[in-house]
Amino acid sequence: MTERLPTEPVVGIADDERELRQRAVKRLEDKRGLMAHCLAYVTVNMLLVAIWFTTSAGFFWPVFPIFGWGIGLAFHAWDVLWPAPGPRQVEAEMERLRRGD
Repeated sequence: MTERLPTEPVVGIADDERELRQRAVKRLEDKRGLMAHCLAYVTVNMLLVAIWFTTSAGFFWPVFPIFGWGIGLAFHAWDVLWPAPGPRQVEAEMERLRRGD
């Protein structure tokens, strides 16, 4: 009996597990980065409000960095919490395009 050699490399479970682990680590790092961004946002803006309050409490100028930085934080949260579509969504969209929907 002769043994047949595969023509394509066989992808083992270990490769699938390694890829899944890498994706999981990336997601956890992204979430940790978002939490650090949120903490910096809250801390710095609380400091700016405290400076505003102790100096004059006139026009509320901290609204500008709060709003501007808040936009960036919102996009960061969007990127981390709503990741790119997976293979199923891509296949479904391709099928809709084929049908002409």
